[in-house]
Amino acid sequence: MTSFINSVDERTRLAGANRLEVLLFSLGEDSETSRNEVFGINVFKVREVMHVPEITHAPDMPEAVEGMVSLRGTMVPVINLQKFCHVSCKDRPKILMVTEYNKHVQGFLVDSVETIERLSWEEVKTPPPMVTSRLGGLVTAVAELRDQRLVMIMDVEKVLAETSRFYDDEQFFDDVDRFEDREISGFFADDSSVARKQISMTLDHMRIKYTSAVNGAEAWQRLQEIAAHAEAAGRPVTDYLQFILTDVEMPEMDGYVLTQQIKSDARFSNVPVIMHSSLTADANQALGKGIGADAYVSKFEPRELARALVDVLK
Repeated sequence: MTSFINSVDERTRLAGANRLEVLLFSLGEDSETSRNEVFGINVFKVREVMHVPEITHAPDMPEAVEGMVSLRGTMVPVINLQKFCHVSCKDRPKILMVTEYNKHVQGFLVDSVETIERLSWEEVKTPPPMVTSRLGGLVTAVAELRDQRLVMIMDVEKVLAETSRFYDDEQFFDDVDRFEDREISGFFADDSSVARKQISMTLDHMRIKYTSAVNGAEAWQRLQEIAAHAEAAGRPVTDYLQFILTDVEMPEMDGYVLTQQIKSDARFSNVPVIMHSSLTADANQALGKGIGADAYVSKFEPRELARALVDVLK
């Protein structure tokens, strides 16, 4: 139906301006609630949208994993978002969204797709705790559309974590080396509960202390408080904070803008910033480096993250 691959550079420029494009989609009308909610996914992560092809069903898979499809010779796992989100619909999903996260390609079955909506990250808000709790952390952000509907931005990282052992295996962190040269304190920001857990596990294995925030705006506020405390004590920020790790896609302020803010504040001049994202295109990494990031690391690669931390700390 539609391919999204050829617009990476344009969407990278959008990201650098604290804006994004969201593909709106629906899981169908829930027969229990009679509601048909609107969800969104960053277009940057959508490769193509098509009618559901023939799916090969595989045994011993998680309930929400329908099987796999062959797309131009590549085997792509298929996840039924109706089943994953426990939405009871009379009709089966009609559309397959093929997505790429951190170089892993997978398909999501949905009922329908609508339009692409251009939003500012300032318009995208962290959901209220009641919504987060009810949906099990599946929604990382919400935004009001021009027609006054609310769109819920889905935490695809959580979907992938719960349908693949790869993302939640304790042994995945066993080869992460400890950092024992000196005591280190860091700060990280990420809106995904799954990503925050994985970052925490990596830093715990490295014996590094840390604090965190759930979006860029909160992170910037917290960092300013740390800098003000250091100033009041007559000490450099580096006495309290040795590195900052930031996601790219976050409500209210994205990681590019957060990094620009940090790099333009002389108080943080000696604090390295590492960008940590599932957006792994060369254009994304070039933009991160262009605004001053000291490193750009793919998500869900604990050893790579640990190596980047060791490099900037030494």
